[in-house]
Amino acid sequence: MMIRSYYLLKRARWWMEQARFLLFKRKLSQEDLTYLEKYFSFFNRLNPQHKKEFLEKLEMVLSTKKFIPRGGLLEVTAEMELLISATIAMVTFGWKRLRLAHFHTILVYPNAYYSTSNKTYHRGEVNPKFGLIVISWRCFVEGLLDENDGVNLGIHEIAHALKLANQIDTDGEKEFEPQAWKTYKTLVPEEIEKVKSGENALFRENAALNEHEFFAVALENFFERPWEFFRSRQELYLALVRLMKLDPRVWAKTEMN
Repeated sequence: MMIRSYYLLKRARWWMEQARFLLFKRKLSQEDLTYLEKYFSFFNRLNPQHKKEFLEKLEMVLSTKKFIPRGGLLEVTAEMELLISATIAMVTFGWKRLRLAHFHTILVYPNAYYSTSNKTYHRGEVNPKFGLIVISWRCFVEGLLDENDGVNLGIHEIAHALKLANQIDTDGEKEFEPQAWKTYKTLVPEEIEKVKSGENALFRENAALNEHEFFAVALENFFERPWEFFRSRQELYLALVRLMKLDPRVWAKTEMN
């Protein structure tokens, strides 16, 4: 009885968030669009129809996430909200309505922050128990500034949230197709060993820590270096195309020589 009540409460929260989106939808202003065009290059590479779809998804994300400053940050500005939400929209762009509903709150620190639980500094993290995505703003911006190094904190943490959301049945959303997930999963153990041995030099060493870090690093490269990824690890790349329901090569400026 208690378990059933828990699931009913979780489902009710999802419907409340849906109602919030429909009733209090945040509309993007011209200033928002100008800022997006200036600082979020993925948006500029989209064709007109894809831009329209992206903006619809972005409004949905903005309307259903709560942003809270932490660690001495006085305010999460509209620009911060816009860029973080745009990253969520980009990572989940293959799904029309997916917004990572379970992760309803985003905590933003000014810099890397100290965790009292494991006595170390963090750049970001995901907490499924409390529905949190945590971001260091400085590290987030550093990830945006260099689009070709395969290191992007925003993509990394949202990848963790997406993978965890796939295991949550009470968020009212459907993430990975089972067969696409199975195909991807069969490749992971061998690919992790290739990172460890240096055969996969595209992924940084952090990818070899475990399957969760591997997925997050893979998505960083998937979005930032799609052609290089495709040419070096073609089978893995195409498995991610099926899993994520999109192919970033479509929007990459040019194929790498």
